[in-house]
Amino acid sequence: MIRVLVNGALGRMGGEVCKKVFAEPDLELVGAVDIKEGTIALGEGVPVSTDLVAAIEATKPQVVVDFTRPDVVMDNLRKMLPLGVHAVVGTTGFKDADLQEVDALARANNTSLLIAPNFALGAVVMMKLACEAAKYFPHVEIIEKHHDNKLDAPSGTAIITAQKIAEVRKAMHQGHPEERETMAGARGADFEGMKIHSVRLPGYVASQEVIFGGQGETLHISTDPVNRECYMPGVALGCRKIIDQVGLVYGLDKLL
Repeated sequence: MIRVLVNGALGRMGGEVCKKVFAEPDLELVGAVDIKEGTIALGEGVPVSTDLVAAIEATKPQVVVDFTRPDVVMDNLRKMLPLGVHAVVGTTGFKDADLQEVDALARANNTSLLIAPNFALGAVVMMKLACEAAKYFPHVEIIEKHHDNKLDAPSGTAIITAQKIAEVRKAMHQGHPEERETMAGARGADFEGMKIHSVRLPGYVASQEVIFGGQGETLHISTDPVNRECYMPGVALGCRKIIDQVGLVYGLDKLL
């Protein structure tokens, strides 16, 4: 049994993670943390603590799953990794310097963490297919669509998709060389010539479309989660695989 504590347990994703861990025969939900107290209604009930360090020390998990907020996740990792636990992180908004810091922190404490911008299998396959298509269609734009409560834009999935495409595609200018925006931001964010557009509306979960343009044709590769359950197999996989790693693992595809 792998002992798991969920941080952000009363949120929408955290609640799904708790249910998934509780249902898996090889995972044990030993604790839960959130900014407010409460109880997770699973089995005999799992009390929710507001103190991450105290909860880790009391329940002694092997893995902490973090689905909190971009503005607190780094502080969470600075607290948990020195305690010798492994981390599975679904919170996004990391900068390159953040990734370097947590990798060094994990290695210094002989532990590990998985940071996955997206835990859905469909998203992993979408990125793999997009990288293949980019070899033949260098003109590409990314449209990501999330619920209106998401705090960071563009999404971590869009960023890692663009980064992976850039590995197989040379940076280039897209569109007319004299193109100009008559309203700032109309063409979206720019990553090595690729444009990334973020949509935030009620009703979306976390959709993404990668559009390739060629002579006389377009190619669309997209993923459209129906609900948050689609992320749970990836989270469970992360809990099982991360305990055998050291340092930072960035992206679920590294463990598949």
